[in-house]
Amino acid sequence: MSHVAKFVWTAGYSGLVPIAPGTAGSLVGLGLVFSVRLFDEVWAEPALFLVVVACGVWSANKAEDYYRRKDPGQVVIDEVAGMSLTLLWIDGSMAWIAVGFLLFRLFDVVKPFPVNQIEQLPGGWGVIGDDLAAGLYANCTLRILMGLSVVLPV
Repeated sequence: MSHVAKFVWTAGYSGLVPIAPGTAGSLVGLGLVFSVRLFDEVWAEPALFLVVVACGVWSANKAEDYYRRKDPGQVVIDEVAGMSLTLLWIDGSMAWIAVGFLLFRLFDVVKPFPVNQIEQLPGGWGVIGDDLAAGLYANCTLRILMGLSVVLPV
């Protein structure tokens, strides 16, 4: 097993925490998004997203071979990918970022249709795909809520 692959699939070993590894991976994703935003370049967040997805699919394939099962719990690079998609091009306060985090965790856990179907894709695509769908749901929902907060008094 490649130590690099394990470092990637566990998102810096955060997937090895004994309680709520998915939440730990999501927090790593949040930290990466904040770090990339320091560059203040329009290309930085989409580049992060694409790199995480590519590395995630590769490492998730390796993890499934290593653990000999589908979507092992230690794989949390998918949460990093989903969290980066949740916040992609979202320009909001820390409160909105927190709402985005909670929305992503909700959609990742509940897995509404077709999120639950996407995880049936083969290999790393199934591992990453359902979290990308959850991230897309969270991103869209967050945008709607942010738009409503401008129109409706909160």
